[in-house]
Amino acid sequence: MIVMKFGGTSVEDAKAIDRTTSIVKGRLARKPVVVVSAMAKVTDTLLKMAQAAGAGDREGALKLSRSLRERHYNTAGELLGTGVFTRFHSELEGEFDALDGLLRGIAAVGELTPRTADHVAAYGEMLSSRIVSEAFAARGMNASLMDSRDCIVTDATYTRAVPFFDDTNERLALRVQPLLDSGRVPIMGGFVGATRNGITTTIGRGGSDFSAAIVGAGLNAEAIEIWTDVDGMMTTDPNLCPDAHRIRVISFDEAAELAYFGAKVLHPATVLPAIQKNIPVYILNSRNPACEGTRITARAPHCKNIFKAIAAKKRITIVNVAAPRMLLAHGFLKAIFEAFDRHKVAVDVVSTSEVSVSLTVDSNEAIPALAADLAKLADVKYEGRKAIVCLVGENLRETPGVAARVFGALSDLKVRMISQGASEINLTFVVEEEEVPGVVRRLHSTFFAELDAEVFA
Repeated sequence: MIVMKFGGTSVEDAKAIDRTTSIVKGRLARKPVVVVSAMAKVTDTLLKMAQAAGAGDREGALKLSRSLRERHYNTAGELLGTGVFTRFHSELEGEFDALDGLLRGIAAVGELTPRTADHVAAYGEMLSSRIVSEAFAARGMNASLMDSRDCIVTDATYTRAVPFFDDTNERLALRVQPLLDSGRVPIMGGFVGATRNGITTTIGRGGSDFSAAIVGAGLNAEAIEIWTDVDGMMTTDPNLCPDAHRIRVISFDEAAELAYFGAKVLHPATVLPAIQKNIPVYILNSRNPACEGTRITARAPHCKNIFKAIAAKKRITIVNVAAPRMLLAHGFLKAIFEAFDRHKVAVDVVSTSEVSVSLTVDSNEAIPALAADLAKLADVKYEGRKAIVCLVGENLRETPGVAARVFGALSDLKVRMISQGASEINLTFVVEEEEVPGVVRRLHSTFFAELDAEVFA
């Protein structure tokens, strides 16, 4: 069996859902489980209405809900015949009435808790999976709607819940496997789970990819397919470099590094359950299903090129912590990272000397407070408008002279915080944000002028 996950743009309207139906029909012999995201932009709107309700703006929240109600009604109406839609309309109406009741309750209390935010956010996937299930059935498929809250068991860390894999695998075997055995196509919403007590949770933005991998690992799938609106992973962002090429095959480790450092196609956590079960992941385009996409596997074939791809992550701030009075003092680094933890600021790149530490973080409103906290330990400066550039490839481990080629191509630029990652498959450095397009194009022309045809398209 296989797991097929369809992102928001693959279910954004009736036309997209029709395409998705055709793709799934073509894979019925492989016993698919279908995982769907909310329709494009719906989760953003749901969170916006929840925040409005929490701020006491009941009418603003209900107005946003009405716009979503109309969009879902229109999409279902286009997909389904009159008789089916008449019945299904009442089901959708019940869901939106419940959502409106929830929004009124939030507005009455005047507070939006993470638990309630998850309850609101979950409506996107619950609604899209209902519509897709009805569309499949109307087009002759033996579809079965499965509430993902009955399968994906998580802790109670609302908005970023952590799955309990053993419990989840038991539920999948009990509820989903029998549907596959009887020739049915299970359809479930991604991103959403529930605690052991049945309270709705979400597993973080982009979590539908993670849901698909959890389901695939739990059911020992032969493959996990992530259907999106691009042809696969590219050698770099085509918006930065029009000469970017599609990557045919890449290793799990390389894909995870690229995802972490800015590649948007894949959620970083997606690969983790798949790695454990050695299940290949495919990135495919629902708007161009004939394209073979990108295959992500435990071990990729040897590549003649040094690097597989270049990623760039903008909106970075460098935090410099200099403490000559703490020279070689025990516990200094521990104290620094405890400060980052207190302010919930994640670190990307670290560079150290005997008397100073430099760290890169995503630019956000917590940095001034973090800097004030760190100032109790040392002298602190921070610089914004920076970007991380990361070159990824397993050949980096074995190839001498790579750094000279990289920085030779950038010899006229000021490069900061050079680091070869602990994984030994990435070379990372920091530049000014406005320099990213030129840097990426130079490096791409240096390292991808000739391509290994087995690895790149």
